[in-house]
Amino acid sequence: MKRVSVLGSTGSIGTQTLEVARQNPDKIKITALAAAKNVDLMEKQIREFMPEIAVMDDENAAKDLKDRIKDLSSVKVLTGMEGSMEMASDPCSDIIVTAIVGMIGIRPTIAAIEAGKDIALANKETLVCAGHIIMPLAKEKGIKILPVDSEHSAIFQSLQGSPADRIEKIILTCSGGPFRGMTRDELATKTPEDALKHPNWNMGRKITIDSASLVNKGLEVMEAAWLFGVGHERVCVTVHPQSVLHSAVEFKDGAVIGQMGTPDMKLPINYALFYPDRMPMKSEKLDLFKVGSMTFEKPDTDTFRGLALAYEAANIGGTMPTVFNAANEEAVARFLDHKIGFLDIYDEIEKAMRAHKVISDPTVSQILDAEKEARENA
Repeated sequence: MKRVSVLGSTGSIGTQTLEVARQNPDKIKITALAAAKNVDLMEKQIREFMPEIAVMDDENAAKDLKDRIKDLSSVKVLTGMEGSMEMASDPCSDIIVTAIVGMIGIRPTIAAIEAGKDIALANKETLVCAGHIIMPLAKEKGIKILPVDSEHSAIFQSLQGSPADRIEKIILTCSGGPFRGMTRDELATKTPEDALKHPNWNMGRKITIDSASLVNKGLEVMEAAWLFGVGHERVCVTVHPQSVLHSAVEFKDGAVIGQMGTPDMKLPINYALFYPDRMPMKSEKLDLFKVGSMTFEKPDTDTFRGLALAYEAANIGGTMPTVFNAANEEAVARFLDHKIGFLDIYDEIEKAMRAHKVISDPTVSQILDAEKEARENA
């Protein structure tokens, strides 16, 4: 029985993780759940999975939840970052799924690693901003970091049985999002509602906007560099509109090995939870005859500047990736509120990056300070 904690249980990845658990009641026990403030869904999840710990980031939401589940004396309700840290280090779980969006995932991830738990990683910001802390700590503690993003899971699967030092480059695929092929003039008029119409994937609002801007792919470049120990310049982005090849690895002998499948996040979640085994999963299987053909294109980094700015941030290093990420989070929130235009997202990221004085080897506190500064500049 695999004992699993889910950080971000009411979001897209979190709910799909619970679907995997639902399909495997004799193999997975949900020991803890954490969410921001969706009390209605959290109550339903608690009553179904009966975790030992439930965490609400919002204090008022935690009070509401306590009142709603007062008949369940076995469930301990915690709140805020302290609650998330306690949940992450709780000895009752074997693996923690970090399924929240944003830098709020860094401290619970570090706490879980220090407690000796494996990490099913779906939080890009953890490695983008603190990869220099997370990866050495994971190695020191002897724990596994198992990627849940479809692209990084595909790379991880493609590397099985092959030494990492034989990698020539990583081929990171990208659907291109809902605006693929458009010009800057066309992007200038796009609304949040337009950007949320992703052609292939069912994701949360923030990540869907990041997919449209290619900022998400830039974050994934930085994450892949840390996960697989290669320079970011050896992570090459390829636009693949069909989302069938989820990513690939080119080795030094010229062989290219990739992983294909339907665009279903439950597949990489399933693989991370049961690694190194492959458990059966109730889902649509890939039909290559139905796919028919696959195409690949170079990304337009002049129009979709998020990817170019991400490579620049990665090249500078230190606290610059944190600034890139934080400025984007702030800009995306304002775009979703109809306060700025789509192209303004890029301008706000660049403004924050130009204003920042880089710290080369930041501590967690310095990372969080850089985040605060970037949000203010944005």
